[in-house]
Amino acid sequence: MNFELDEEHRMLQDLVARFVREELIPLELRVLAREATTGTAALMPEEEARLRSVSRDMGLWGLDAPEDVGGMALPHVAMVAVNEELGRSAVAFHLPPDSPNLRMLMATVNDAQRKQYLAPYVRGETISAIGISEPGAGSDPRAMKTRAVRSGDDWIINGRKIWITRAAEADFTILMALTDEEGARGVSAFLVDRDTQGFEIVRPVPMIGGEVTYEIALADCRIPGDRLLGRLGDGFGPMQTRLGTRRLQIACWSIGLAQRALDMVCDYAPQREIFGMPLSKRGGVQDWAARAATQIHAARLMTYDCAWKLDQQRDTRREISMIKAFSTEMAWDIVDHAMQLFGAMGMTREMPLHMMASRIRTMRIYDGPTEVHNWVIGRDLFASV
Repeated sequence: MNFELDEEHRMLQDLVARFVREELIPLELRVLAREATTGTAALMPEEEARLRSVSRDMGLWGLDAPEDVGGMALPHVAMVAVNEELGRSAVAFHLPPDSPNLRMLMATVNDAQRKQYLAPYVRGETISAIGISEPGAGSDPRAMKTRAVRSGDDWIINGRKIWITRAAEADFTILMALTDEEGARGVSAFLVDRDTQGFEIVRPVPMIGGEVTYEIALADCRIPGDRLLGRLGDGFGPMQTRLGTRRLQIACWSIGLAQRALDMVCDYAPQREIFGMPLSKRGGVQDWAARAATQIHAARLMTYDCAWKLDQQRDTRREISMIKAFSTEMAWDIVDHAMQLFGAMGMTREMPLHMMASRIRTMRIYDGPTEVHNWVIGRDLFASV
């Protein structure tokens, strides 16, 4: 592949970098103060509204959505640059629409669902969530217990889901459930609207870093038959498309966070003298900075390679596990060392480092913990021997 972005994509990266620099980073002090006093790092409605308005005016909506519903249909390679820039801020903001659910919808919707769900989602008129994980099921989809059973022309869903982001504000949730019909046994995907009877938000689950996920229950939740998303019993493949997209995003965000932490150290170290010498003159600090820069470079090249292969429609299951595991662990190590080099200042809630660390810590678990991805890679390697 060509490791230089096309001029159009490079200009887009510069535009996103300006959005992050002028809109997200200036919000950090306010979000940090809120997290320190209330425990939540969520954006206020007026903050979210401004960011959505500004990003829309800058032409940053629907970047990887299909053109026939108002998107720009950008390739994965271009989105690597976009998401790395977004990852540089401790303020978590997604340019509408969020790519993972978008990619799953793109792979599965029929014509009616394209008009009713996909198009409004691309236009930023709706918010989506996805329910995959279940209490006690962890990363093993085979342990899923939520079931959908036919009732006339409808489906009745019973079960429980957890760790769902934005469940309380989502207009619809993509829900994964077991279906057991002759010739189509397996996992299926369904579209469940927020006001559907039997769909209940059980509780918010506070997470580290001021984030919140939700647990939901489905008790005889009846949905129309046309809310089946994709083919019956064939939801696992589209779900993996969704998970792969998020894992690619997580790798990009991790690179952005690691680069931000390294940049902060490079700005700070020449100014901080200890025992008569700037930190930047000390061999140990120079060695760490060199290794950090090398790891970031390696992670970035791996991620672009994976994105390029995705754009070539190649099988990237191994590469996605590699970049998800490598990038999150790399970023965790770099941000932790940055906190160490800042000393007591690195322990304060007045700097973004602790929120960056919390975000990376959750990403080491979200969408498959590092150990599971390493197991997948190892299993794949030995299967080919």
